[in-house]
Amino acid sequence: MRIETIMVGQMGTNCYLAWDEESKRGFLVDPGEQADKIIRVCSRYEIKPEAVLLTHGHFDHIMAAKKVKEYYQIPVYAGIHEEELLADAEKNLSAMWAEGFTMKADEFVVDNQKIEIAGMKITVIETPGHTLGGVCYYIEKEHVLFAGDTLFFESYGRTDFPGGSMFSLIRSLGKKLFVLPDETDVYPGHGQATSIGYEKTHNPAAGMR
Repeated sequence: MRIETIMVGQMGTNCYLAWDEESKRGFLVDPGEQADKIIRVCSRYEIKPEAVLLTHGHFDHIMAAKKVKEYYQIPVYAGIHEEELLADAEKNLSAMWAEGFTMKADEFVVDNQKIEIAGMKITVIETPGHTLGGVCYYIEKEHVLFAGDTLFFESYGRTDFPGGSMFSLIRSLGKKLFVLPDETDVYPGHGQATSIGYEKTHNPAAGMR
């Protein structure tokens, strides 16, 4: 599996292009802004993504999703409890930081749901805290977790936005993410990649469980 990080937008969001190197089938995670840039990277690697996976509905993770979806004619996936955030420019913060933006997902997923995209088996992990309906996407075979804004390198997501809860976030980290294998590579919504094993010993949230 190959993963290319595409940093986009004013918030420096990590959009990810992930694909199987043999089949050249792949998908996108969190196309936050700069759809043209994302499409150029896909073209460079000769990948036509088969889906867009959204970890949560904040503007800096979704604002290129419509254009990418329309360009490739592919579905957008999001957590079932994130529908309201996607549809409300105040709650998804786009009205505050940028031009108001709303959208709809094509498929809403739930905790522990197994989905297969581009030939890869992906497990949905609901991780409320940063938002009410945020999710992570776990590919067990590849030891890969797309964590959105739930877990960062030596840090974790803010909880002072609509739907946020520090209690829920710490519970999500302790009961949902820190129980994954230590060798799991973590690809966060911002900043550098890390691993579950590293965060269990270096993340301040690990001591709050």
